[in-house]
Amino acid sequence: MTKPVTFPSTNEELMVHETVFAPGLLDGKVVFVSGGGSGIGRATAWLSARLGATVIVGGRTEEKLLKVTGSINSQDGLSAYYQTLDVRDRGQVEAAFEEIYGVHGGIDILVNSAGGQFPQPSIDYTEKGWHSVINTNLYGTWNMMDVAAKRWKQAEESGSIINIVVVGQGLHGVAHTAAARAGVVTFSEKASVEWAPLNIRVNCIAPGAIRTEGWEVYPESARALYPKTNPLMRAGSPWEIAEAVIFLAGPGGKFINGETLVIDGGGQHWGEIWTTNKPDYYIEASRLWDSTEESDE
Repeated sequence: MTKPVTFPSTNEELMVHETVFAPGLLDGKVVFVSGGGSGIGRATAWLSARLGATVIVGGRTEEKLLKVTGSINSQDGLSAYYQTLDVRDRGQVEAAFEEIYGVHGGIDILVNSAGGQFPQPSIDYTEKGWHSVINTNLYGTWNMMDVAAKRWKQAEESGSIINIVVVGQGLHGVAHTAAARAGVVTFSEKASVEWAPLNIRVNCIAPGAIRTEGWEVYPESARALYPKTNPLMRAGSPWEIAEAVIFLAGPGGKFINGETLVIDGGGQHWGEIWTTNKPDYYIEASRLWDSTEESDE
């Protein structure tokens, strides 16, 4: 039996949790994290600040952003700011970058962690629901990438972009977000080639079952099975994703470009994730397979 793995889940825990990175790794850097009020974005903001970066967290809910930046700024030597914005709104994105450049002189790393989805069979999507998810996860990410890249090009500065997407294999019940994130991955691959002469790197991270505040939107019966979606038999944490973000975006990843790093405990080689309850049709099919295998022996 493997020893249970524990990870930070509160601001107080994030400020002291052990990291593999050396202090000062991001000294002098400016990191902009969308979706920074919770989950993976919050963990990334904390880690970036602890490594010496000036961090800007973006999101729609000012209360969440204030809690994160307030906690970060309460620690000696750490620096965090926030920008309220809806990544779907091009004007708000451009205004946010304008203010960041005016106050901080630019950014070095952009982490697109903002996103959203709801579990539902794809046959039941409404047009409004579809557009909401696509606009946030695909168009919103593109807005952030495009504005950042144009700024870097104009200033003749280098930059690094990390897009948080989703695993592409075995993820059921959220086909709308899978479609949107697949678009992000493909665009990132093409942009990584076209933007390389500008010294702009673009990479993606595809998390599997990660224990965040967002778990609450999924049925409890489905969440209970998440640790079984990979051979390590546990869920991952935002901190594990945040450390991967820093590796890819920072000096450790300086020769990595156009890649999607899957972080799912080996789940892509193992099985499936049902964000809704697994339909009886598939449960019975699995039982039939097991029964057939036993009888053949």
